[in-house]
Amino acid sequence: MISVYQLKPKFQQLLRPLTNGLAKAGVTANQVTVFAMLLSIATGAFIVWQQSLVWFYLLPAVLFVRMALNAIDGMLAREHNQKSKLGAYLNELGDVVSDTALFLPLFILPQVSPWLVGAFIFMAILVEFVGVMASMVGKQRQYQGPMGKSDRALVLGLLGIVLPLWPAMGSYINYVLMGAIALSVVTMINRIRAAL
Repeated sequence: MISVYQLKPKFQQLLRPLTNGLAKAGVTANQVTVFAMLLSIATGAFIVWQQSLVWFYLLPAVLFVRMALNAIDGMLAREHNQKSKLGAYLNELGDVVSDTALFLPLFILPQVSPWLVGAFIFMAILVEFVGVMASMVGKQRQYQGPMGKSDRALVLGLLGIVLPLWPAMGSYINYVLMGAIALSVVTMINRIRAAL
């Protein structure tokens, strides 16, 4: 199934000059990973603290930066001899923590079911867990969609644009979340099948 993740090679190509510059400056993949995680935590916490829809505009901007940082840390690790066991842990933990932090602002929306937000976060964690578990059965880490990390970022980024412009759309977010949860289940099945 189609996934935003399939655009990653072209995105990496655009970021390669910046990545090479960072490597020359002594920036490490692990530093980039930790920075991306801290940026996500700070953004999610700030929006929740402000309790205002106008700050949802931060989501698409930060999600784009986070995607760029995720691509950069991977290229630094692979192309500049920076692979490490700690980096593998930081990469997976950073994704889960960042996703959770950036989804937290959905809890402040009065029209949105907190149960659905919680279920979406839970499914996001499970999807990534299933992807990582492939290595336990002798396969590579799995990234299939249709609701992987990049796809979740796209959904949340679009919500960050739509909600401040049309607050009334908040009443439809429950349906968006239900669809995303269903697609997360499909993603889990796709990743398990690919690994077996």
